[in-house]
Amino acid sequence: MITRMSTLFLRTLREDPADAEVPSHRLLVRAGYVRRVAPGIYSWLPLGLRVLRNIERAVREEMEAIGAQEIHLPALLPKEPYEATGRWTEYGPNMFRLKDRKKADYLLGPTHEELFAQTVKGEYNSYRDFPVILYQIQTKYRDEERPRAGILRGREFVMKDSYSFDLDDEQLMTSYRLHREAYTRLFDRLGLRYTIVAATSGAMGGSASEEFLAECPTGEDTFVRSSESDYAANVEAVTTPPAPERSVEGLPPAEVHHTPDTPTIETLVEFLNGAGWERTFTAADTLKNVLVKTRRPGDTEWELLGVGVPGDREVDMKRLEAALEPAEVALVDDEDFEARPFLVKGYVGPKALQHNGVRYLVDPRVARGTAWVTGADKTDHHVVDLVCGRDFVPDGTIEAAEVREGDPSPDGRGVLQSARGIEIGHIFQLGRKYTDAISLDALGQDGKPKRVTMGSYGVGVSRLVAAIAEQHHDEQGLVWPRAVAPADVHVVVAGKDETAAGEAERLCAELDTAGVRVILDDRNASPGVKFADAELVGVPTILVVGKGLSRGVVEVKDRAGGERVEVSTDGVVEHLVELVRG
Repeated sequence: MITRMSTLFLRTLREDPADAEVPSHRLLVRAGYVRRVAPGIYSWLPLGLRVLRNIERAVREEMEAIGAQEIHLPALLPKEPYEATGRWTEYGPNMFRLKDRKKADYLLGPTHEELFAQTVKGEYNSYRDFPVILYQIQTKYRDEERPRAGILRGREFVMKDSYSFDLDDEQLMTSYRLHREAYTRLFDRLGLRYTIVAATSGAMGGSASEEFLAECPTGEDTFVRSSESDYAANVEAVTTPPAPERSVEGLPPAEVHHTPDTPTIETLVEFLNGAGWERTFTAADTLKNVLVKTRRPGDTEWELLGVGVPGDREVDMKRLEAALEPAEVALVDDEDFEARPFLVKGYVGPKALQHNGVRYLVDPRVARGTAWVTGADKTDHHVVDLVCGRDFVPDGTIEAAEVREGDPSPDGRGVLQSARGIEIGHIFQLGRKYTDAISLDALGQDGKPKRVTMGSYGVGVSRLVAAIAEQHHDEQGLVWPRAVAPADVHVVVAGKDETAAGEAERLCAELDTAGVRVILDDRNASPGVKFADAELVGVPTILVVGKGLSRGVVEVKDRAGGERVEVSTDGVVEHLVELVRG
């Protein structure tokens, strides 16, 4: 069927939407693919829905290729399964919660591990039933605090989530590998540039976890990769090579010094280097102690936590939150200092924290035998040569310091290089967190129950539309890969004479018969308007029917490369069919 611009439900815009921050948001709105309804909530218009459905079809084909079976679970879910796994509280304010008319608690599903496990338990109970992989493509809901970037980070979005159910860890590894390979094929097929990175599991739980990140300078996720190996990781998942431990014997004693007006690392280093010491101090010689408070899901009371990092680095709150998941984390405020006189703002040291029962965790670089300049728990005073393992003993280590370009790669090969990306897929080896919660067992060959193990595998289907748009656009508009484009050929009638219109109709009819998806711009508009809209909409091939007809030719333009070729009217249908079929 030919899509006619004269009747297509489409209104293109010449101006960018006021709230657009990234190219995909700007172009998808201007080209009439989506429309904003409320913050983080968008309607899909005909062309946008076509792209979304094309991606869904590719996802289904890759899932079915590994033996996955599609089901569809409700989005409105009861509280009880999520309460059993602890996620009713762990998800915190990101979950949409509601009550029905009988005051029973429900939620709008952010993800469906609990319901899938419950479904399998209701149907399968023998080792003969496993392994099994189930999936769905469904709308999810998360109450994002700051929805942004159009459909890249919304409160309502379409996701493919699949789940493997296996009898042992070896089977789980096979299911995990199948999904990893399927995702690689899928993202290659969709024309994406992406990196697979080690990741944290967060509220999902489980052990191994990897993210697929579409490389993009506007991406929200920062990741790093080694300059000399294939190591890559989300910043939250980077592990810091620990400093070597040293003997504390023979090290200079710790001494407290008067350091007036030095509440920051910068002022402290400046003072020390101007105080006549025989050595030079840098920020890396100092120990910065950052105070936060944490609260476990369901708890009402906050617990104070001290975090020690080398003074030349900031605490990365995303890394800190990932390390303390699922606890809520907040910086201490003035009231917290006032309630604890032993906390001296700008001069906090490890001793006062530990003497007052405050848990104290340090960066792995703060190893036994390392000496530091840090707060002496007294205004305008610091202690020099405070030695870890001799003068203070931390309660453990934590990955909270910022990761920087040039840091040693955790695999010992090369240094880290930084990049940004958009999360388009995430795979988890969940293990038995959810099957333990509902006692999902299979009767083994020996007649004894065996606890089933799970994997969880997500693809952001609607987010893929935006991720592809981020990577495939130019100054004029969108440039869709053919696998997801809303049509194969965009036919522009460049002229108002009946000859051009009639020839365009004939070519479109032949292309449609040959199975080529066609958009025909048959509007009573100027050629300039039509060309601008064709560039903005982003169909891979533009066919211009106009002045060349007098010479028996039409123009075929490649939207991505900009190349233009003239083809005879008699041979253009065959030419385009070959082009579309690759």
